[in-house]
Amino acid sequence: QVILAESGGGFVQTGGSLRLSCIPSGTTFSPTAMGWFRQAPGKEREFVAAIRWADNNAFYSRAVSGRFTVSRDRAANKIFLQMNSLNPEDTAVYYCAGASRVRPIASTIRTHQIYDYWGQGTQVTVSS
Repeated sequence: QVILAESGGGFVQTGGSLRLSCIPSGTTFSPTAMGWFRQAPGKEREFVAAIRWADNNAFYSRAVSGRFTVSRDRAANKIFLQMNSLNPEDTAVYYCAGASRVRPIASTIRTHQIYDYWGQGTQVTVSS
């Protein structure tokens, strides 16, 4: 069983920054991709950003491109999400996800179906 643990969420004012971390534990985990999704109250879970492990290519949703940066510690299978210029629309629970069965392409890395493991989520709240 792979366990993903997120940290770094919190409360911030508009324009502020936060850095999320995701650390795996449990059984050996060889990711093909790791990513971040978020879910706001009353809305569906949506893709935020991801890294394809084979080539370190990063992918972003339009909503966060240019403001968020996803990075990794390849040796430790950790990923991070640097979030800048936050606004109230970014308020959500942020989930870390890991894929290990599927080698993703650009279209599939944005879909939750390819991810095998999910964290419990960390709350990000941005005040206006």
